Amino acid sequence: MLPRLRNNLDFFPSPVPDKPGLLIRDPFHYSDSTLVIPAALVGCIEFFDGERSELELREYLVRLTGDLDVSGLMTHLVETLSAAAFFEDETFARRKEQAEREFASAPVRHAMQAGGGYPPDEATLQETLRGYMQGAPAADGRVVAIAAPHVSPFGGIEAYRAAYSALAPADAERTFVILGTSHYGEPDRIGLTRKPFVTPFGETTPDLALVDRIEKGAGAGAAMEDYCHAIEHSIEFQVVFLQYLFGPKIRVVPVLCGSYARSIYLGGLPEDNESVRRIFGALGEIAAHEGERLLWVLGVDMAHMGRRYGDGFEARAGDGEMQMVEARDRERVRSVESGDARRFWERVQENRDDLKWCGSAPIYTFMKSVPNARGKLRHYQQWNIDEQSVVSFAGMEFHL
Repeated sequence: MLPRLRNNLDFFPSPVPDKPGLLIRDPFHYSDSTLVIPAALVGCIEFFDGERSELELREYLVRLTGDLDVSGLMTHLVETLSAAAFFEDETFARRKEQAEREFASAPVRHAMQAGGGYPPDEATLQETLRGYMQGAPAADGRVVAIAAPHVSPFGGIEAYRAAYSALAPADAERTFVILGTSHYGEPDRIGLTRKPFVTPFGETTPDLALVDRIEKGAGAGAAMEDYCHAIEHSIEFQVVFLQYLFGPKIRVVPVLCGSYARSIYLGGLPEDNESVRRIFGALGEIAAHEGERLLWVLGVDMAHMGRRYGDGFEARAGDGEMQMVEARDRERVRSVESGDARRFWERVQENRDDLKWCGSAPIYTFMKSVPNARGKLRHYQQWNIDEQSVVSFAGMEFHL
């Protein structure tokens, strides 16, 4: 039998004009390989489902090429995919174990987005963020939380500016509990780490006592030194903005929030799950006990629409279908502003979240952990991540 292709890989049309086909990459970075399957061979990918045989693939290639001798082509395809750790095989198992062991033993969490999402050197990064924050609106009193995008900062400048301008110099002394979207983690679980985050600005200070309390309170609902922290951008971007405002040594509690997909697809509330109840209980306990010593930061994007995300239309920011998306986004935001967690979640569950909000879990987690918080929308934004696809996000502030 042919091996099974991993189900957690990224697949895109090849962006290289002289190499058309299907691009495959590993978002978990267990493998650094990026492969382009030639257009003529893309159909072969369907045979790597763990249920097809080598004979079936051989017959397909013979019909495709008109050549009876396809052994070399088939061997090359299988060996290339295996060497890239794209199969569920021993090569992948070794790569996965090694990557997770290296992260668990590393003393710090290194910057993944430096040189991509933002400049890799301190001086240029300082200048870039200064430009992003120019013209920021004034803070409107002491906040308990903000919500900012986790899209690359150059795509969400206005929303980032709106969110981070709600903070004041006195907030530097608070501990920042950063609830980020976990794009790669298990559902109904949070990911924790005790590691300092390192960016071009320097090294953060983890609030280890709070991390330990959350781990103990959440029990099986928390994964310590979750490997997802190594590759996730939703917290890293918030750290960079906070360090720009308050210096590198900010105290942080980084929390990755896995999706509540079971609730979205099967009904009920996220807290119907015992692990999720424990997560809300642990975070709610530190919110009540620590009070204003904490400042919550939500790293969240909203709708993901257009061809890139499987929709049958080309999305344009602020135009056509995206006007209706904005209206629905704003309905959800109004539920967040009023602190109505149940109403917010009911709107997320509509049509099994056809808006594809990847920030719904951190938002709901915050609303259940700090139920007295009331929000205020500072800026709503849509951005074409490519010519056919749009992401929406917002800058918000929260008060008690």
